[in-house]
Amino acid sequence: MTDDAGDYGFETLAIHAGAMPDPTTGARATPIYQTTSFVFDDVDHAAGLFNLQQFGNIYTRLTNPTISVLEERVAALEGGTAACATASGHAAQFVAFLNLMQPGDEFIASKKLYGGSITQFNETFPQFGWQARFADPTDPASFEAAVTDKTRAIFVESTSNPDGVIANIEALSAVAKRAGVPLICDNTMPSPYLYQPLKHGADIVIHSMTKYLGGHGNSMGGIIIEGGSFDWYQNDKFPLMTQPTKAYHGVKFAETFGNFGFSVRAKAIGLRDIGPSLSPFNAFMILNGIETLPLRMQRHVDSAQAVARFLEGHAAVDWVSYPGLGSSPHHALANRLMPRGTGAVFTIGLKGGYDAGVRLVEACELVSHLANIGDTRSLIIHPASTTHRQLDEAQQQAAGAGPEVVRLSIGLETADDIIADLDQALSEACGSGKSAA
Repeated sequence: MTDDAGDYGFETLAIHAGAMPDPTTGARATPIYQTTSFVFDDVDHAAGLFNLQQFGNIYTRLTNPTISVLEERVAALEGGTAACATASGHAAQFVAFLNLMQPGDEFIASKKLYGGSITQFNETFPQFGWQARFADPTDPASFEAAVTDKTRAIFVESTSNPDGVIANIEALSAVAKRAGVPLICDNTMPSPYLYQPLKHGADIVIHSMTKYLGGHGNSMGGIIIEGGSFDWYQNDKFPLMTQPTKAYHGVKFAETFGNFGFSVRAKAIGLRDIGPSLSPFNAFMILNGIETLPLRMQRHVDSAQAVARFLEGHAAVDWVSYPGLGSSPHHALANRLMPRGTGAVFTIGLKGGYDAGVRLVEACELVSHLANIGDTRSLIIHPASTTHRQLDEAQQQAAGAGPEVVRLSIGLETADDIIADLDQALSEACGSGKSAA
């Protein structure tokens, strides 16, 4: 695809963006370039590549043709200027912050996050001298109050995992702009089919491509998408982007590469020195998954709506946290920001508490008990005993993963079959029938 991506619809971009028939073989599907390294034309060509004076492939840790197609495609779907793929969503988070942070720097994060992210921010990032301050995603003023002269970024999930809190990206973008820092948005849960944060004021978008982009529960991957409009020179907070880089003979990434400098640095420094590179095979698998993203996401949303309505009326269920329901405090904002739907992951609170949650996940037969979301298969997990068990109970409650909470990721099976399995499992776990009446 050589024409302006803006001329095409989302479904067309999901199939064609970044890809052309292979020039050597004519293969229409993007080949898997399963190679570690690439032959140089001559010494000058090699020198130009190593000096970042020309683009091309050196070593698959840095770039690879299969991965490059994937990066272009996801950037097109999100409306970004460039992207950097990584081995996982956690790797994408780390590499993004590596572009921004130095020892002693801080960032402000939503307190409603995937438990592994909270642990990464609280336990691992401080080893690099990076400190997270947490704020309430439903209250943009709490982010404003947390800003200091050490703040280098604001981080949120567009829809929080696991409890579906919708972040007001427009309001948080205004806070970030006043602070002179980028707004980073993890858009894994809705996918770009349902929501595009860059259009609402985010500066950088992150995905765990393991989830809805790949969509089939078979390949790990992460990606950083650059919006291309952040002014790195508006203050002196980002010397890693604006000052000469010794390793590349004084290159200034923001100056030399302009609106894709963040992505170039993520590869030239993050992938080169840390090495969390995506494999070409996984890139190929995720590319194939993305081709059906629009079809899958609509089915995910439609089924999730039906399952959530059923569970809201179940006698064993105390509450359902799903922005697609009128009972959600986030419903109005979700409808405005995500008119196609709010995703297919949500939480429920069981009247029987922790023990009922454990029994429920073990009683499901069709719905799989595992630690993932965004699969074609419906998935269930009890966060307090698994994904969020590293946190104390207060942290679990703050993250929306208290002892009574069960997370569901609704797949592509027949909705009535999903409902029937959950109904029998709830009866087994809690001894309650499906009607609350």
